[in-house]
Amino acid sequence: MTEAHFEQSQFNSKPSSLNYQDLSLNWPRTIGLLVFHLLALLAPWCFSWSALGVAIALHWLCGSVGICLGYHRLLTHRSLQLPRWLEYVVVTIGALALQGGPLFWVANHRRHHAFTEDNERDPHSANRGFWWSHMLWLVYPRGETFDKEAHRRLAPRIARDPYYCWLSRYYPWLQLPLGLLLYALGGWSFVLYGTAVRIVVLWHSTWFVNSATHFQGYQPFDIPDRSSNLWWVALLTYGEGWHNTHHAEPHIAPAGRRWWEIDMTWWLILSLEQLGLAHHIKRPLLKSAIAPP
Repeated sequence: MTEAHFEQSQFNSKPSSLNYQDLSLNWPRTIGLLVFHLLALLAPWCFSWSALGVAIALHWLCGSVGICLGYHRLLTHRSLQLPRWLEYVVVTIGALALQGGPLFWVANHRRHHAFTEDNERDPHSANRGFWWSHMLWLVYPRGETFDKEAHRRLAPRIARDPYYCWLSRYYPWLQLPLGLLLYALGGWSFVLYGTAVRIVVLWHSTWFVNSATHFQGYQPFDIPDRSSNLWWVALLTYGEGWHNTHHAEPHIAPAGRRWWEIDMTWWLILSLEQLGLAHHIKRPLLKSAIAPP
């Protein structure tokens, strides 16, 4: 087993029911999610067009640059390489998304690809139902989802990097300097839209890749799971919604293949390549077996 790839022979999906009575709710994490959602609901009372613009800009920065490029295509799948200084910058932006440190995110995403829809080993198996794959897996710890030793085993390169270890431990505190900067630039409306609104919308945008794309959409590739391409998730996640294509070739840098499959993160990678900052980019090898509707 290499670091960025699990052998497909390990794939095994055995449907089973999930008894929530056997699980223990993580109250600190649950309360944290609830607080951010409640803060986001205050947004209409602090609205300004400039604050909304800040939320949209930071959604793109943390979503496309940080999560899609940094956490996902760069760290998890090693679909490309960046200079180390730029890699650190991009991954730090990913940590601002408040979706976990790089060690947690990468390890669990690799488990998802290795055991897609396996009810015991896929952290957010869609076979458990929409809401489990969307967000309940985060508040009902089970298996190795929150096991730090398992994370180190699944992402050894990250576990050996002192900066990534530091970032995995202290990433929540990055919201503090960002919040102070936003307050200095535009007061509390900038803080609310640039943190709570942006974080909550980006959470659900990312979670839809785990949930919606395993229930809806079309499948251009014939692979042994229900991952599908879903256009509206792709728009929300800067290309990640072309999920069936990604599952067919997870280590390929672009997620969209057809001209109308918009993949803004791939455009960003191409721009970095033109600037001489992205190299060893892995490009598509397979052609789809099934035409979309």
